[in-house]
Amino acid sequence: ITIKSTGISLYYEMTPESLRSYKGERNGNEYLINLIDSPGHVDFSSEVTAALRITDGALVVVDCVEGVCVQTETVLRQALGERIRPVLTVNKMDRCFLELQVDGEEAYQTFQRVIENANVIMATYEDPLLGDVQVYPEKGTVAFSAGLHGWAFTLTNFAKMYASKFGVDESKMMERLWGENFFDPATKKWTTKNTGSASCKRGFVQFCYEPIKQIINTCMNDQKDKLWPMLTKLGVTMKSDEKDLMGKPLMKRVMQTWLPASTALLEMMIFHLPSPSTAQRYRVENLYEGPLDDQYANAIRNCDPDGPLMLYVSKMIPASDKGRFFAFGRVFAGKVSTGLKVRIMGPNYVPGEKKDLYVKSVQRTVIWMGKRQETVEDVPCGNTVALVGLDQFITKNATLTNEKEVDAHPIRAMKFSVSPVVRVAVQCKVASDLPKLVEGLKRLAKSDPMVVCTIEESGEHIIAGAGELHLEICLKDLQDDFMGGAEIVKSDP
Repeated sequence: ITIKSTGISLYYEMTPESLRSYKGERNGNEYLINLIDSPGHVDFSSEVTAALRITDGALVVVDCVEGVCVQTETVLRQALGERIRPVLTVNKMDRCFLELQVDGEEAYQTFQRVIENANVIMATYEDPLLGDVQVYPEKGTVAFSAGLHGWAFTLTNFAKMYASKFGVDESKMMERLWGENFFDPATKKWTTKNTGSASCKRGFVQFCYEPIKQIINTCMNDQKDKLWPMLTKLGVTMKSDEKDLMGKPLMKRVMQTWLPASTALLEMMIFHLPSPSTAQRYRVENLYEGPLDDQYANAIRNCDPDGPLMLYVSKMIPASDKGRFFAFGRVFAGKVSTGLKVRIMGPNYVPGEKKDLYVKSVQRTVIWMGKRQETVEDVPCGNTVALVGLDQFITKNATLTNEKEVDAHPIRAMKFSVSPVVRVAVQCKVASDLPKLVEGLKRLAKSDPMVVCTIEESGEHIIAGAGELHLEICLKDLQDDFMGGAEIVKSDP
């Protein structure tokens, strides 16, 4: 299970061939994608809320067999409420071929049902600013993936392969690969009903599902004499050392080379999720607390790198040196740079007052690449960023602007969908460790968007969290990371 949200920035270059069917405006074919992988487990929904505030689009992952679970629905509703545009991937496809051995028509019906369940939820969010947020395989907003094996496809992949063969354009071909479209290789005719002949099959089954099934089975049975000609036809070349693989490793390698997950998923995001400059036009009213016609709202709306700085810190990430934190967030307007003096408006700041307001310098601006951090000179709007040197002044989230912008309003704080309800009392095993506990609790409260640490009148230290799993993780963090391994005793929740 993913417990914390992690951010990563990916650079991706689209091939001219992929961009052929792209209708939107663009400059160049290089893209930067800031991904935040957030947990789906209900105990951690505060992490999700923190991630949603600073994103514009979401890749919703559902299990192809189990479908949309309750937690996915909660997060999806939260995302749509924040005006975040979704695309869907139907995941764990490998189960259909290996573990469940599902035949094509049955698989199609299952996927169709899963997508429909997601769309039922999305349809309730009619928003004139966003337009239709439902997802459709035939429009390329649904992918089918096997995350574990590293392969994925959208109907676009297959439409490209077959369009020239049938002498139709890609979009036409895509429509035939989903819904009530059947093809009979015997008569070479498309129909909208199953003719009942043995060779007549649904487009999706005939042209997407069966070929994958065939390749997977051929690999699993090590029928290499059959496999190589099939791959040559598909234009897939394997490296010589990969040709010696057998069984499952061979199958994974072949599938990853033929239908790489990164290409399918990134291209779906680039085609169908909004860029910051598009999204901020309609999200500004969700984000900005002040008047929607002041210079700050306008800078956010236009995602203007030359405007005043508007940056929202959505969470604090513990750094490797003891007790220090990165402030992680997103630049909505202007630029943030190393050494810049910023006004920090905390959650209790009221414009015109001094409460919860600090002016401090950013020591370093960092971009987050999964486990690694890269220090950079400055980060312009539309990007996620981590800042060093502000952790003493930010508890969990805050809005940052330039020092001189005294009339700026903050960016709206996030509403959490679960409240901290499970409580435990903690004390030290060794009484002399008390200062460590107090310091540790302060750090814990900072690192997790949702933990509440309080001291009762009786002098007990109470930690409240969203659920037992959430608390268990918090206590482990507290003991190992924030108190240097000093032992603690806890009451039953």
